[in-house]
Amino acid sequence: MLSVEYGKIGFPADEQEPVAGRQSGIDARLAPWIVSVYIRYMAGAGKLAIGKKRFDQTALFGEAYESEARRLPIIDVQKDIRYYGAPAKSVLNDPQTTGMGFWSINPYVGCAFGCAYCYARYAHRYVMERASDNDRMGDALGEAFEKTPPWLAFERNIFVKHNAPEVLSKTLRHGSDKHLALLQGESIVIGTATDPYQPAERRFQVTRRILEVLAEHPGLSVCIITKSPLITRDIDVLSRINRISDLSIHISLITLKRDLARKLEPRSPTPEARVRALARLRQAGLDAGINCMPVLPGITDDPSDLEALVKRVSEAGATYVGACALRLQSSARKRYLPFIEQEFPHLADRYRNTYASGYQAGDNYRSGLSKFFHKLCRKYGLPDSSRIADDESESDAERDRSEQLLFSL
Repeated sequence: MLSVEYGKIGFPADEQEPVAGRQSGIDARLAPWIVSVYIRYMAGAGKLAIGKKRFDQTALFGEAYESEARRLPIIDVQKDIRYYGAPAKSVLNDPQTTGMGFWSINPYVGCAFGCAYCYARYAHRYVMERASDNDRMGDALGEAFEKTPPWLAFERNIFVKHNAPEVLSKTLRHGSDKHLALLQGESIVIGTATDPYQPAERRFQVTRRILEVLAEHPGLSVCIITKSPLITRDIDVLSRINRISDLSIHISLITLKRDLARKLEPRSPTPEARVRALARLRQAGLDAGINCMPVLPGITDDPSDLEALVKRVSEAGATYVGACALRLQSSARKRYLPFIEQEFPHLADRYRNTYASGYQAGDNYRSGLSKFFHKLCRKYGLPDSSRIADDESESDAERDRSEQLLFSL
């Protein structure tokens, strides 16, 4: 490193060997010019201009070092799952980006819960491809990109946006365009693509730190979607948000059957743990309900099982139950249909036929499911149509046509 001392520029003092009768270093008259060049070099200017000439800047520590520094670091390993640090440039996605009527935040990319029906695998593949294009993959991530099926890479390579809270804080500075839009009633949904309380959160606490940022901004509308009882860890900061903003918590639960849940959602918390979490959130005075999403045709749509689920969560204090049928976009289809062939082979042909021409189940199925949940919610004192999720509203004629549950594919 250069040093300036006694009008000379040379090596640091502890590296010099003074020699009697000889002056070392550079004339002090050149000091300002050299320091200027040096500072501009360290500041990272792509070119250094000297007079009218331009010289290419060489990597300060060599190309190999610079290449290694760009790569996403492994910040933790948990059995067969690797966690990578992935600095975020932005974390608050607007409605134009989400394609929905809300803003979204996802603290992680990828999800260790490994739900067979998950629709969000496409986002993970996009991040992997971008890392490859930008030469940001180390050996382990590069091998996963080349050899691991995309659906499995989604579960085994998790990207942690460790700086997301700081980026969000800057984004929501008072008076910014995004902050003003949110104050006008537009909602923030946390966990639209990956679970914000997946196992990574226990260590990295990115979601909690994001909530702490939101707790400093009154007048927001915040929604959280998760399968994990870990959310109860943050009841303190959730309560702070609830006092100054509109907060709702959606616990995802598609079956009460433990063995079936383990097959469909192999690393997710048990159904019992989720119901207990719901009860704790309600005891804390927080608005919390259940997303029975997706309902899987032929697997989780038995009417008696669905009624048992609605009854149980109503007893735990749920403020609503929402439901919709499985939707199979292309990325989810590549994982889910082979899963059905392996675990539920008797349903394989029916699924392929049902979803052959689109990503949704048939109109009759979705209509029957919607009507059935309306009846269940009324029976157990829960809000009905305002919280039941589906793509299309039914006309009165369609609603009166039949009260029969149409659960055949």
